[in-house]
This record gives sequence, C-alpha cells and structure tokens, in this order.
Amino acid sequence: MQTFEVKAFGTESAESALKQINIKRRTATPKDVEIDILFCGVCHSDLHTAKNDWGGTVYPAVPGHEIVGRVTNVGSEVTKFKVGDMAAVGCIVDSCRTCESCKKDLEQYCLPGFTGTYNGKDKHLGGRTYGGYSEKVVVDEHFVLKVPENLDAAATAPLLCAGITTWSPLKHWNVGPGSKVAVVGLGGLGHMAIKLAKGLGAEVTLFSRSPEKEKDAKELGADGVVISTDSAQMKAVSGQFDLIIDTVPYVHDVNEYVPTLGINGTIVLVGYLGPLDPMLNSVPLIMGRKSVAGSVIGGIAETQEMLDFCGENNIVSEIEIIKIQDINEAYERMLKSDVRYRFVIDMTSLKN
Repeated sequence: MQTFEVKAFGTESAESALKQINIKRRTATPKDVEIDILFCGVCHSDLHTAKNDWGGTVYPAVPGHEIVGRVTNVGSEVTKFKVGDMAAVGCIVDSCRTCESCKKDLEQYCLPGFTGTYNGKDKHLGGRTYGGYSEKVVVDEHFVLKVPENLDAAATAPLLCAGITTWSPLKHWNVGPGSKVAVVGLGGLGHMAIKLAKGLGAEVTLFSRSPEKEKDAKELGADGVVISTDSAQMKAVSGQFDLIIDTVPYVHDVNEYVPTLGINGTIVLVGYLGPLDPMLNSVPLIMGRKSVAGSVIGGIAETQEMLDFCGENNIVSEIEIIKIQDINEAYERMLKSDVRYRFVIDMTSLKN
C-alpha cells in the first residue's frame, strides 16, 4: 500500500516528553477520506496512553481522538464527503462491522473490539494507528463525521469524545423534558453533560465538593448545585434524580450518590475505570430498583446525531486553545485540573 509522510507529535516511551516526529499515512483507498487536521482536542486518555498508565501502549505513540479538519482528498467510492467539507473523527476509525453490536450502530461495543484512532491495530499498514496530533489523517468514510458549518471548529473538537461520552447515556436513558439529571464532577466531561442535558430539556444539578464551582455550573446551564460533602444538602435531594452521570476519573465513593436516585434511577459511570472502593452497598439499590451502570463513548450514528443536535442548538465545549509545542505543559496542567474545560490544539502550529 502506498503511503506519504506527515509531521506529528508523539512520544517514544512512557518517560519521554512528546516531541515532533514523522509518521506515515496511507494514500486514500477508494473508501477513504483524507483530512487536513485543523484542531485536535486533548483528552485524559491521550495522557494515559502516552504514559502507558493502562498498559499496552506501543511506541512511538501519537495521541489525539477529537479531530476536526477539512477534507483534502476522497477515494473514488466515497459518497458522503467532498473536498472542502468540514469533517471530524472521534475515538473509532474501524470495527468489524459484522457483529451484532456493529449491526446495531454500536461500534463502541464491537465484539471483536473496535480500532481506536490511536494505539489501535492498523489493519492497513500494520503496527498501530496514529492519532490527531498530526497534520493529516486518512479514515474510512464510514467513521468520518460531518461537522455543522455554523459551529466553531475548535470548540467542536471535544464533542468527539467528551461530548459523545455524555450524550450516549443521556440518550440511552431517554433524558428529555421533565427528566431530572445530576452530574458528578465539573471538568471536560461534566461541563458537556450539563450543556447537553440542559439542551435536551432536563432539570440539571451539579454535585461538587467545591462551592466555588457553583457560579461556573450555573453559567453552563445547571439549575442547581449540591455540595456533596454537606450532609444536609445531600439529604435534601434524596430520591430526586432519574439519572446521575458520574464523570469523576479516579476512585471515589459511589454509595453517597445512590440515595439521591429516584425509584428506577440509574447512576452511570463514564469517567472512572477500575474497582470501586469502598465497595458498593446493594441495599439502597434493591430497595428502589436502582442501578449502577457504565457507558463508553458512542457509535458513529449516535455521534453524528449529537453533532447535528449541537449544530441546531449551538452547543460547543468551553476551551483553551494551545499550540502543539505546548502539549507537555498542557498535560501537566491537566493533571492539576488547571483547564476550563478542555484544551484544544491549533494544529496549524505543527506547520511552523
């Protein structure tokens, strides 16, 4: 297969800083879309992969799965895109397309496993896939998304992960007018959960340990804020919520939120991966037919639905734009939660 070389930012090891490297992209096949990357969001998963926090990172690694850019070339069989279109790529660039999950547009749950935008098994070139911290990306049109032209391109980028990660459970649990939704944590995921739940017509509450987050939460659309360390405030919202989206990315006590669920209510974990500590107490679950669930990103059709909804309702992320040369500093700041609420890389800085 023919290839061409592009500039990228990646890392050679878990201990190394990210730096400029050259990588190869495949020349567009008949079904491929080639995209000149304009903006790429920065996700906690990028950092975890670069540092091999989850194990399994193959180096060199080029992160980035919140990609927005312009189409510069299309294969002979491509029907959905033309040169000049604004396009996006999220966390998935391929899947088996034949399993029961894929047939239901649930590529994120592909039974053999989907191909991640970075550090996935590259079916075309061998080795691993490289992400959006690069000049260009080439992706099968099935996994490329249309970006509404009215949306700010930079602020759209985080919708491809932070947006869909919170949209998918909101849709799965049928959130709409009259729904009462709570969000745990106000970061990249949490701020999108508030915006999207409010956009769907829900009454939205933020759970936070930080009273200073109240002003920001209400500016984002939250109707109320509950300080989770205040037992009186927690008791006051007992039995209220239909759905709680828990975006906290580290181990924490989920039990304190379960009593705030109504009958048949669900708390869905989208931020933390790993065993719960302290252990989950099943009594409040049984006594109210309550559920603790998990959810990961979304399928391609669902992601397009979200982008279209955001276009119709002018919903985008709150971002801070950085140059690619500042990515290592951004990672350090992200570890300190020193960003409101998502870094986005201006990828034209890579051409300098």
